[in-house]
Amino acid sequence: MTGLEQAAPAVPKNEHQPVEMPDDEVLYELADLFRVFGDSTRIKILYALHDNELCVQDIASAVQLSQSAVSHQLRVLKDSKLVRFRREGKTVFYALDDDHVRSILSMGMDHIEE
Repeated sequence: MTGLEQAAPAVPKNEHQPVEMPDDEVLYELADLFRVFGDSTRIKILYALHDNELCVQDIASAVQLSQSAVSHQLRVLKDSKLVRFRREGKTVFYALDDDHVRSILSMGMDHIEE
């Protein structure tokens, strides 16, 4: 040693460093987010929107569900900030809210395909 380096303090093998945890409220919000991903119908809708902006009728056709069922699930996805919408006349188009949602879906697929 040149005298400038400092040896790391020795930590006995049986002593654990405290784990810093996020606030409970943040963890509850994260759990709620993953709960939304826990429904296969919502996952189908998210995948239909992965690279497309679609209206309810097109989503319903893609996932083979009624427009009413799709609308109900879209409300959950909007409330969770996973999808966004825009109006064009009387038609409402839906898309993934941002690249984070796309990344979560892609990472999930990567994980299950390992």
